[in-house]
Amino acid sequence: MSKSKFTTIGRKILMALSGFFLMFFLLQHLTINMLSVVSPDMFNDVSQFMGTNPVVQFALQPVLIFAVFFHFIMGIVLELQNRRARSIKYAYSKPGTNSSWISRNMIITGLVVLAFLGLHFYDFWVHEMTVKYGGGDMSGLINPNDLDSGYRYHEELVAKFVDPVRVIIYVISFVLLSLHLMHGFQSSFQSMGVSKGKNFIKKFGNVFAIAVPALFVFIAIYHHLQH
Repeated sequence: MSKSKFTTIGRKILMALSGFFLMFFLLQHLTINMLSVVSPDMFNDVSQFMGTNPVVQFALQPVLIFAVFFHFIMGIVLELQNRRARSIKYAYSKPGTNSSWISRNMIITGLVVLAFLGLHFYDFWVHEMTVKYGGGDMSGLINPNDLDSGYRYHEELVAKFVDPVRVIIYVISFVLLSLHLMHGFQSSFQSMGVSKGKNFIKKFGNVFAIAVPALFVFIAIYHHLQH
């Protein structure tokens, strides 16, 4: 095996591992956000715990940020590398018969999702970091001077979905995330050399790719309509 081929395989494995990590985070993030629909008090309590737990803040959070950028940058690198390596560009002469639209446009869907993550970070993460570390308020309360004022997390979440334009952006982004996951889920297992149960992996991947983004869309629309 040539060094370049070994390097490519290694990159694909790292890409798959980062993808698995991000999909696990997606489920965890969805579980917490669903609490905002089921029980605002539970959502506030869990958000306060996640927002003040030092393991989450100083260990898991930096790993997550690194994984996001690593996954998308590595995806772009691998795609550009694959395009340069093609000596016979049959996939471009008959793209519809040689590959799916999703697999041919992973860079596009990935970049749009990355842009959406930038908006999401701006909406929630930057604000949270500013309040906690810029303003020195680690209480998580609506009024730091009033212990009975209640936590602000649910109130801030709902406020973000008042604007219909932001809700539309969220919906479109999660539709593209769904398309990205439809190919990425199965591709991750393939990169790890998993050969058994391909049909099950494909079916489960499609369910995951549709159900998870759909529930995020539901949360956004629910809070918009409830306001």
